[in-house]
Amino acid sequence: MIDLHTHTTFSDGELIPSELVRRAEVLGYRAIGITDHADYTNIEHILSCVSKAKYMEEVLDIRILVGAELTHVPPPKIGPLASLARRLGAEIVVVHGETPVEPVRPGTNRAALEADVDILAHPGFITLEEAELARENNVCLEITSRRGHNITNGHVVRLAKMAGAKMIVNTDSHAPGDLISSKRAAEIAMGAGLTHEEAVDIVEKHAIIRG
Repeated sequence: MIDLHTHTTFSDGELIPSELVRRAEVLGYRAIGITDHADYTNIEHILSCVSKAKYMEEVLDIRILVGAELTHVPPPKIGPLASLARRLGAEIVVVHGETPVEPVRPGTNRAALEADVDILAHPGFITLEEAELARENNVCLEITSRRGHNITNGHVVRLAKMAGAKMIVNTDSHAPGDLISSKRAAEIAMGAGLTHEEAVDIVEKHAIIRG
């Protein structure tokens, strides 16, 4: 399992990085992205703190990617903040998409897809034009296991397939029970409308990390 959207106590998660990584290791994770919620007020703090979690790579067989989820940032500010995150060392940049269960500003999806980001998380009722933009700019559209955000997974899969955009299964983990196995990730993808072969392909032949 590779999961590039998780949270720790550095934002609204329940676990410090060491416990999050240990729980992921037990489930057989090959890589985990720690992507706490960030805006201009805390981006430096989050990336500085989370980067210290790399120490575990010296003794564990799991890759740890340092990142941030740009969250509820006004659309015109997303591109510059994504660029700042890269300069500060972010290996993964996620944007909190227009999920229907939160008051995300309209235009967030498009701004993210036009910025230097890796993943548009839980993009809600994304349009075909936006899905095509994701394909053009090599941004992965997230299929999420997180309750609430996942109600539009089927819509996201349908539009992503029409546009030929890349998809990724993430947990958006905030608590210990949110982490999942590769088998569960494939089941979530199939539940969203992918065939078994397509689901396994997305989970095993990861769009961002190879090997």
